[in-house]
Amino acid sequence: MNKQNNISVEQCSFFYHIEVSFIRELETHGLIEIKQIGDQHFIAYDQLGQLEKLMHLFYELQINMEGLEAINHLVNRVQQLQGEIKRLQNLLPREVQNIHKQL
Repeated sequence: MNKQNNISVEQCSFFYHIEVSFIRELETHGLIEIKQIGDQHFIAYDQLGQLEKLMHLFYELQINMEGLEAINHLVNRVQQLQGEIKRLQNLLPREVQNIHKQL
């Protein structure tokens, strides 16, 4: 992991106006991943969208950490099931898919 694709936890905290402890608690609950490089801790840029969603749920909707875990689990499960549906649809012959669309 290089520093170019990451933001330090401290910079992230400053930018979003949130506590470092909130970010660390999200990691403790398995909701984001923090990597250590030397003596600094970093969040990958591609996780910032997830962090923003969690911030919204926690600060604006006042959902606690256990609620965030449950929501995260359900969202992941829905995405997994949608992938499975797409995979199964790709196995169906085209004629069956066309009939299904007409219904």
